[in-house]
Amino acid sequence: MKRSTINSVISDTAAFAAAHKRSLPSWAYWKLEEYEANREVAHYLNARQMGWDVTDFGGGDFAARGLTLLCLRNGILGDPTERTYAEKLLFVDEMQEAPFHFHKFKLEDIINAGGGNLMIEFFHPEDETAPVRVQADGHMIDLRSREPLKLKPGQSVTVDRGVHHRFYGEKGAGPCLVWEVSAVNDDLTDNYFLEAPDRFASVDEDVAIATPLWNEIPTQP
Repeated sequence: MKRSTINSVISDTAAFAAAHKRSLPSWAYWKLEEYEANREVAHYLNARQMGWDVTDFGGGDFAARGLTLLCLRNGILGDPTERTYAEKLLFVDEMQEAPFHFHKFKLEDIINAGGGNLMIEFFHPEDETAPVRVQADGHMIDLRSREPLKLKPGQSVTVDRGVHHRFYGEKGAGPCLVWEVSAVNDDLTDNYFLEAPDRFASVDEDVAIATPLWNEIPTQP
């Protein structure tokens, strides 16, 4: 992905969140020099994978297959002294797919916090034709394998461990502001993709960094 695209996507996502009256922490707007000047905070965030994450999953077509995330709080997987939960903001555009994947550790709720309708599909890795039962706002819903579940603004669904899922914004309904509340999130070790794409994008530095991604935040306290 071009750095200019990443810069623009982060700026647009922050503006979309503000339009939906979602305030972000001050460090979500920091430039590299501000992270450099606040090394203790920077080290804390980097160690917990907190901050911006913009990815095309290695496919080179961000509009069709991509995702923008801001991890707002998180623990460290395997560290009992840390938080046991995580929280993320996600921006999902119309027909922009986050591809099929599952987690072995992370149990998560996906919440449509505003904007358009979020479409989410499921299947069981051990039997791709089997029906899937999910809990959505207390309702138990039976779906066919890969049958889309529509989440309108305010609606949510629990994604069980070990269940493949993908999601995208419904065509014609507008982009979605999505919230994720989950067990500790570790994007380095707990994502299992159906088509084995790259979790993180390769960056073409065509312009300077405006706001760094979480893995670009300085790591030394």
